[in-house]
Parts: sequence; structure tokens; C-alpha cells
Amino acid sequence: MTHLLCFGLGFSARVLAARLAARGWTISATSRTAAGAAAIAAMGYRGWIFDGTSPLGDAAFDGVTHIVNSAPPGAEGDPVIARNRPQLAARARQVTWAAYLSTTGVYGDHAGGWVDEDTPLTPNTERGWKRVEAETQWLDLWRESGFPIHLFRLAGIYGPGRNQLLSIRDGSARRVIKPGQVFSRIHVEDIARVLEASMAYPHPGRAYNVCDDEACPPQDVIAYAAELLGRPVPHDIPFAEADLSPMARSFYADSKRVSNARIRSELGVTLAYPTYREGLTALAKGLKD
Repeated sequence: MTHLLCFGLGFSARVLAARLAARGWTISATSRTAAGAAAIAAMGYRGWIFDGTSPLGDAAFDGVTHIVNSAPPGAEGDPVIARNRPQLAARARQVTWAAYLSTTGVYGDHAGGWVDEDTPLTPNTERGWKRVEAETQWLDLWRESGFPIHLFRLAGIYGPGRNQLLSIRDGSARRVIKPGQVFSRIHVEDIARVLEASMAYPHPGRAYNVCDDEACPPQDVIAYAAELLGRPVPHDIPFAEADLSPMARSFYADSKRVSNARIRSELGVTLAYPTYREGLTALAKGLKD
């Protein structure tokens, strides 16, 4: 029996879990609260409480063959490693595949240049350095115990319920212009596609960039979303004049084009949404239905 344990059932993990459950997999997932664990159980999965302050009980690992960790790092690095390292090491043979969902923010700023998985990790934000620390902790566990971890560096995620079409429709979309700025992105269904491909062709210790084929300025995506909905394109706002939260502003600290060649060559992945145009077009059809 195949059994997936998700540390955190957020946007990406939820899509993967649904795809695997439809194929007969057993799904377990954690939440920080009892209410969250109950909501997971209501979905037909096994719900567990893990808030990062104490280990997840041994019973949660019974029969688990695959693990996905999307928990954000904290003061001690990755909370799953910090609290469950002995349990994970003891199950290095039981677990056949595991994933840590990281971010392309680990590469830092490259002034619009290309990066791949061999590019040195030089983040320029505290969040980025915490991700590097978490990646290192997982790789250390792999080297010491053989635990079959894989690193997935995700670009900006969009999909149903999280996309520029919705911000155009509710009037919150803004075209913030920073010359030379480009982002990479990925549809949430394609994240699941990449993870499933890695399960079929495991390569423990390997890192994979998870992004689509076309990095582009964020304002281009906003304009395309407006066009799809037949709405006016929002006015341009110079970056220096934009009223952005510290979190939003930090995303503009990095400009780079992320290569996805490895997921193609090693995992044989064909993306369902190779650019934002295919992804937003499909999502727009869903909005009209």
C-alpha cells in the first residue's frame, strides 16, 4: 500500500494529495491545530496535530511510504527535522521517497540572468537563508541515514483561487513597474505533476527547479489577465512609488530566469501549462463556467 504523509496540507500539497487519493493512496496530513486536523479528517484523510513544538507521534509514521514537507522554516531551521529527526532516520528504509518544498528564492538576485540547480545559493533575504538552512538539514539527514529526500525549489505558485484573474476581478490588481524585473512561476497542478514524476524516478539528494518555461515581468501577467476578462489594464505604478507591504516588496529584491531543464531531462516532465498564458486561459474558462 502506498501512503503519503504531508507535513502541512497547503495549496500545493492539497492538490498532490487529491490526485494520489483518487488513485487509491492512503493520505495523512498534519495541521498546527486540532480544528485543522479535524478538517483534514473530514476530507477523508488521516489528520494529525504538529505545531513544531513537539515531535509527531510514532503512530503517524506507521505504513508511510512517501513524505512531502511544505512546512516553513523557523528559528531552528526546518521544524520537521528539528522535532522528528530520530523518527525520520529510523524510517530511512521504510520511506521510499520524500520531498522538501523549497523556493527559488535560495538563488538570490541575478539581475534577470539565468539560474539552474548548480547555481550557488546566495539568497538576499532572511527567508531565503532559512530555506537554505532547511535544505542543508535535509541533505545532512540523507547523507547520514540514507533518508530519500528530494529538494523542489518552487517558483511563484498560482492556480484555482490564487491567480491574477481574481485580483483583476476584485479590483486589487496593480501593475508595479520595476525595469528589468522578471519572475518565474508555476501552476499548482504542474507542481503535482513534477512530484509524481519524481516518485516514479527517485534520485535522493537531488534538487529540482519547479517553474514554467517563461520568466517574464509581473505586469505582463496582469495585462494578460485583464485581456482575458475583457477588463481595462490597470495603470502602471513605478516601483519606487508603489505602496507595498514589506513581504510584497521583498519579492522584487530578486530578478532571475529559472531553468526547468532538469525536470524535463531527468523526470520526463511535460508541463500542462508551459507559460502563464495557458494557465490563465484555462483558469479563465473555469471562472466563466
